[in-house]
Amino acid sequence: MMGKWLRYHFGMSPSPRANFRFGLLTAVLLLAACASPLRGDAGGNWLAAWASAQLEQASPADVQPPWRQPMHDVSLRQIVRVDAAGKALRVRISNLFGAEPLALGGVSVAQADGLVVKAASLRPLSFGGQRGVVVPAHAEIWSDAVEFAVPRQADVAVQMHVQAGPTLASVHPGSRIRSWAVSGDRVGMADWPDAVAQEGWRHLAAVDVRAARALPVLVATGDSITDGYGVPSGSYLRWTDVLSRRLVAEKREVSVINTGIGGGRLLRDGLGPNLVSRFDRDVLERTGATHAVVLIGVNDLGVSHRGRPTTPESRAALLAEMKAGFTDLATRARARGVCLIASTVMPYSGSGYYAPQVENEADRQTLNAWLREPGRFDALVDFDALMRDPARPAYLRADVDNDGLHPSLAGYRVMAEAFPVEVLDRRCEKVSAP
Repeated sequence: MMGKWLRYHFGMSPSPRANFRFGLLTAVLLLAACASPLRGDAGGNWLAAWASAQLEQASPADVQPPWRQPMHDVSLRQIVRVDAAGKALRVRISNLFGAEPLALGGVSVAQADGLVVKAASLRPLSFGGQRGVVVPAHAEIWSDAVEFAVPRQADVAVQMHVQAGPTLASVHPGSRIRSWAVSGDRVGMADWPDAVAQEGWRHLAAVDVRAARALPVLVATGDSITDGYGVPSGSYLRWTDVLSRRLVAEKREVSVINTGIGGGRLLRDGLGPNLVSRFDRDVLERTGATHAVVLIGVNDLGVSHRGRPTTPESRAALLAEMKAGFTDLATRARARGVCLIASTVMPYSGSGYYAPQVENEADRQTLNAWLREPGRFDALVDFDALMRDPARPAYLRADVDNDGLHPSLAGYRVMAEAFPVEVLDRRCEKVSAP
């Protein structure tokens, strides 16, 4: 039945592999999704090639220099892996949560081989033609473009000299790769023998590349499952990383960027800002965004009952609020012409942290049934159906389970291999709110 439906809407006959994937994964596409030109700008086809979502972070008491905040006269080296090839790039610096200005004396980029920076490739960045820049409190700013050729999935080192930083830094702690800090101005140097390592990206929001032509950009967002909980440092084994390599192997030119936040929730702030509040900034406004996949909700459900009693009225209120939140995301995505791919919430009954009861599991099932209703989104990926134990549907399958809540590395791979990449071939027209 699903194969016939796809032939009607896509005008194609799915391969056996596609039929297998869609047997695991439901994709519900709206008739409104039809071909439209990809977006570029007068200066070329700028595409989001890497991004991170920002959180606020104060300096823990036990952090030693040069990482201690507020930073003064410190150079940072941060490694990112870009997912689109280009002949030029630009970098977005973030002081989103700082209450004081962020003063940078200089910023540079270089090719990197893992954590090793190639000295001959170092290029300084400028801001309005100037070497340094002061980023105001609660602001972000783009660098000027610099000619800098990068292949797809290349590692790029972004180095910045923090002359004076804010007390609250704008960070992404779940980088799953080491960054480096050292005293003094080292942005023009490749060799930092005395640098101190720490995981996390700091004051770094995005890297765009200027590509030969406009391409699809898929923004994956959500909670720690998208952010990559449990992934070893430097391994690039988040489900979005595995999906990127799959797209390369299938010769599909799509840039996949990840703006998940560990502990993230749809409606209320957790370890970072709630998704409804950051959806425009972290998803819709990413350069050239054409598609977004949203996997969120388990923390909204889990926090609602962890260590506190619930009532039928409180649970009904939460479900109503979550449905309104998802509907708002869909409305905003359609207004931008971004195809929104939602996901069902995966089982978490094996989680000792949340320890859901029968009524909480019933709420998850109710929410998933609502998410599956045709027409709510441009597509739906049924990660619940893919990952649950058929004998115990409230639990993850043993072969994909890490801790009862998060997938294992094998589970992340299963998610990436089952993702219906055919949805990335379609474009969604802008639809104004009624």
